[in-house]
Amino acid sequence: MTQSTMRLTVNGKSCDVDAAPDTALLYVLRNDLALNGPKYGCGLGECGACAVLIDGEAARSCVIPIEGCAGRDIVTLEGLGSREHPDLVQEAFIREQAAQCGYCLNGMIISTKALLMRNAHPSEAEVLEALRYNLCRCGAHIEIIRAAMRAAGHAVEARD
Repeated sequence: MTQSTMRLTVNGKSCDVDAAPDTALLYVLRNDLALNGPKYGCGLGECGACAVLIDGEAARSCVIPIEGCAGRDIVTLEGLGSREHPDLVQEAFIREQAAQCGYCLNGMIISTKALLMRNAHPSEAEVLEALRYNLCRCGAHIEIIRAAMRAAGHAVEARD
């Protein structure tokens, strides 16, 4: 397929991208826009490492062609907050030390943010359902759930 120039809105900024329309959004974000929050995991939309927000919904950027993204609001991990002023969800993940290798965190944080945009006070069952399809190999699930619950405004107590 031939390349063309497409205008995308990523993290509140308009940018022109030269790529084939069927290029996966993930490749444009990482290779052309130097946004490394979304990770390449499975390449099949199964693991969640590549998640971004598109119009406020969590989406797997490894399987979404950029031609479907024109005119839509794309937010990556970098667009949620900054090192100096992290987003509420990012802050909760930091406070709960919800990472080991950190590879899955992009998807976990994006999915939590999408949930909180739909439902400001989800139950633990709703948090578990929202994160159900995000894979973590390290076993940091307990800390991740605690971080998501903290971000949702629930008191977090130590569990044995």
